[in-house]
Amino acid sequence: MSVSLAHALPVQLQGPSFYFEPSLFAQHVAQHAPGFLTAAPFPHAVIDDFLPGPLADALAAGFPAATHPHFRRVDHAEQSGRLGHLQRANFAGVDPLVRHTLDQLNGAVFLGFLEELTGVRGLIGDPSFRSAGVHITLPHGHLDLHADFNRDRFRELSRALTVLLYLNPGWQAEWGGALELWTADRSTCAQRIAPFHNRCVVMVNAEDGYHGHPQPLGCPSDRARQSLVAYYYQSDEARRATDPGYVPVRAHGAIWVRPR
Repeated sequence: MSVSLAHALPVQLQGPSFYFEPSLFAQHVAQHAPGFLTAAPFPHAVIDDFLPGPLADALAAGFPAATHPHFRRVDHAEQSGRLGHLQRANFAGVDPLVRHTLDQLNGAVFLGFLEELTGVRGLIGDPSFRSAGVHITLPHGHLDLHADFNRDRFRELSRALTVLLYLNPGWQAEWGGALELWTADRSTCAQRIAPFHNRCVVMVNAEDGYHGHPQPLGCPSDRARQSLVAYYYQSDEARRATDPGYVPVRAHGAIWVRPR
């Protein structure tokens, strides 16, 4: 008896056929790894032309619209006009190319790239994309300065890295939305990183790693600030291997702060 898999299995049998290969990231490592740990105000890299242009363009074209039914909007004093939480519906209804790329961000090749770039070993991805995945900031939205949550409470892991991939074709600097990186004493904005298309930011997670885009977004009403976001973790044992004095910090959510 023959069985048609298209009817027997609740899966999509046709979809993206690309996979990340180490060669895709070799030049990024060569260019950015030497300065990663010494970057101010905390270790990070800003990588332009991160993915092949046609892939980045296709991801932007397939990016879920703000009207997607599973987006959840956040409007608080410290952040407003922000859409996310598609992972809570397992990215249902999201373009297959976007979903496949999110999976690739948790694959062995990408984890290996991150370890080479940052020197952080024993990285563990997060296929559940807790608080990550697909993010949109609408016009006039903002995100105040903060240090990110520090642990995965469910897996007892320490958060190590954040990856932001901006997908904003034709973005104009005057629209704002720059990611601001502030010094530990919150006295100075050391870096402003515009969310230009196909630009990737990789940064360490730290108790004093203050960042945000606090100025209201000034893009046209038909545009928004779009990004794919992924977080990476380490076991406490892996942290101690490189920092024998490491003591796990009590789990906390985002710490919101003001410039001094």
